[in-house]
Amino acid sequence: MAISVTSPCPESVINELGIKQWPIWTCIPSSFPWTYSDKETCLILEGDVTVTPDGGHPIRFGVGDLVVFPKGMSCTWEVHKAIKKHYRFGN
Repeated sequence: MAISVTSPCPESVINELGIKQWPIWTCIPSSFPWTYSDKETCLILEGDVTVTPDGGHPIRFGVGDLVVFPKGMSCTWEVHKAIKKHYRFGN
């Protein structure tokens, strides 16, 4: 299981996926475990974060990055700078 990061996400992809219509999630600087019960695709609008999959290598991403987390992945989030993102679960 791998995290996919497109940096920066092209405007054409943002428009094609309708990302600007997706819900927004925010989080203050913090650290927490997370398990994905479904695939998540998100576009980082603000902030800086490192996500470390259990047994894997840390991946850092921030503003403008399109990130895809696979279904079933367990990880730890380390939010360095308050994050704001558009997100979608599923396809």
